[in-house]
Amino acid sequence: MSHAHVEVRPGAYADSVALLQVSRSVQQAPGVESAQVAMATPLNLDLLSQMGFALPECTANDLVVAVRVDSADRLAAALAAVDEALVATGRRTTQPTDVAPPRTTAAALRRVAGGTVLVSVPGPSALVEAMDALDAGHDVMVFSDNVPVEHELALKTVAAERDLLVMGPDCGTAVVDGVGLGFANVCSPGPVGIVAASGTGCQQLACLLEHAGVGVGTALGVGGRDLSTDIGGRSTLAALRRLDADPRVELVVVVSKPPADEVAEVVRDCADRLATPVELALLGQGRPDLTAAAEQALRALGRDLPGWPVWGRAGEAHGDLLRGLFVGGTLCDEAMLIATAALGPVRSNIPLSPDLALDTDLLADTHLMVDFGDDALTSGRAHPMIDPTLRLEHLDRVASDPRTGVVLMDVVLGHGAESDPASRLAPAIERARRSGPAVVVSCVGTELDPQGLDRQAQALADAGAEVHLSNAGATRRALEILGGAR
Repeated sequence: MSHAHVEVRPGAYADSVALLQVSRSVQQAPGVESAQVAMATPLNLDLLSQMGFALPECTANDLVVAVRVDSADRLAAALAAVDEALVATGRRTTQPTDVAPPRTTAAALRRVAGGTVLVSVPGPSALVEAMDALDAGHDVMVFSDNVPVEHELALKTVAAERDLLVMGPDCGTAVVDGVGLGFANVCSPGPVGIVAASGTGCQQLACLLEHAGVGVGTALGVGGRDLSTDIGGRSTLAALRRLDADPRVELVVVVSKPPADEVAEVVRDCADRLATPVELALLGQGRPDLTAAAEQALRALGRDLPGWPVWGRAGEAHGDLLRGLFVGGTLCDEAMLIATAALGPVRSNIPLSPDLALDTDLLADTHLMVDFGDDALTSGRAHPMIDPTLRLEHLDRVASDPRTGVVLMDVVLGHGAESDPASRLAPAIERARRSGPAVVVSCVGTELDPQGLDRQAQALADAGAEVHLSNAGATRRALEILGGAR
């Protein structure tokens, strides 16, 4: 008989990515039916409740260990596996040295000159570390999410005064001096520079250009809120000036989630005054999608347009609703903009208008699209490009709804992402296909990525999905399939 055990370890903090590794390790132990080791954030507690665990009182500063074993006599070994995995994630290798390690960012920066500082700490703590980097004269990439907007404004105001660049917060992707930072695809060096108020938007553009034989030499992420009214495009303007001064850059592309109109106009005015040509890929109603922006960049460089690859062929849709499940917020935005023009309102946790917001269960009896990478769904958890658990569970839920006609998804490859996303997604797609809906996937990656674009796309196609390199192409194909069903 199965036996469930839950224990709370007060104050035992560990990084969400490390705890993901612990959970997966324990799940492989003999007799373990399910296991979750996580910080007790509301999101994680909700997931544990859905897994059937009864939860005691705890706070977000507590570590929760929840295991279900096939018999009670397996419990001790399972808990020992938890402890062993926790110890393994904390191991560090050191070399003997007479120099004491620095204890603060400021102390570390006094030992080096130049370069970009990458800050990845809990969002409310990022301000202090990033400001230390600026005070030491360094550009800074703030990978952290859940950073208060007033902290972002303070950092970017100081950076502008000192001719420095703040990338982020929530800057997931950048390429600096040919080195990919954060979630980064492996692309050939080339004449294009990208300014990106969007991580996955930057990755989509870079991968489309790579497929067309055009490399990206520099990509400066500026954070998804940079083109908002609150921030006013401060980092975007600084990044444009940086790339304009770089003789290696022949064309700049600015990519963003839907920006504030007045900030978009400021960016457009700045771009018009630069010596280097600039293409704007600012998503919004009536504006080009990312694939169209990539094609326009190719035309500006005098390059031929390729055919965008497709793997597999989706089956027919039997339901009448479109359900999008995304790990990339900009890819979700792009799909919503295209779908809304054809279907009418689409509900979402990152809605195009406030009246279309989803409830906390992320379900609705209508067309919907969910961004599982939104800050509200990553507090205390690894990003879904690393840990797909929540999205896979939601896929099973929407696929079992007979009104779901097409499930639209994205898969983002590259350094930092899952090492083999198809290994877990393909079986889930097979289950979904047996339930009825067609599955269409955009797979953002290159053949140079460690996962291999063709290998991943073909595995998903073999499971029954239709796979596109272009997210816009995948969305239009999903609409075509749904139109046939309707």
